[in-house]
Amino acid sequence: MVSTDAVRNVVGIIGNVISFGLFLSPLPTFIKIWRKKAVEQFSPIPYVATLLNCMLWVFYGLPIVHPNSILVVTINGTGIVLEGAYLTIFFLYAPKDLRLKVLKFLAGELAFMAVVVSVVLTVGHTHEKRTMMVGILCVIFGTCMYASPLTVMADLVTPCSYRTGLERCSDSSSWCCMDVIAEVPRPLSNRMRRRRKGRRLKWPEVKTNGFKLPKEKEIQE
Repeated sequence: MVSTDAVRNVVGIIGNVISFGLFLSPLPTFIKIWRKKAVEQFSPIPYVATLLNCMLWVFYGLPIVHPNSILVVTINGTGIVLEGAYLTIFFLYAPKDLRLKVLKFLAGELAFMAVVVSVVLTVGHTHEKRTMMVGILCVIFGTCMYASPLTVMADLVTPCSYRTGLERCSDSSSWCCMDVIAEVPRPLSNRMRRRRKGRRLKWPEVKTNGFKLPKEKEIQE
């Protein structure tokens, strides 16, 4: 019989691989910044939020808070290194006002972490209490990390793109549910997709304001 610890380690390793891929996902962005020597319209907020989230999880995985959590410490420690490298590149090529903004964010995060560490070690006298206190913060700021890219979406989303994105989301969700739950055969599913695509490619009606377009026979004559 497989032990609980073995299952936990396997799931933890899989989670680490996925998280490592998540931490590497901004790499193309910073390669672009490095090549152009300018940050352009990129925002540092998602990377600052991820850095804070990683610091909280590293603190959570320490033996003084939650013993036997080496996988949590290793992957989030790696995340701190990568996010620090991203922010360093961003800082080098950002304008002065944006640099000051990043420095303020980082100073605030370090001050916040100092307060969290002191309060947890002072108030929480058992591993259970410390785990609960830090775990709640990890969940809250982890949610903030995943929501942080929304801060740059206001400049990108237009009414048209909003409708298109909503349509794609609902379309994907409906077809995913149909394929998974209803078990639609793939040939039928593909044929229905082609029919739906054909309907989308139909030209809209043209307003002629009373002018009658010539029929096909009249054109041929």
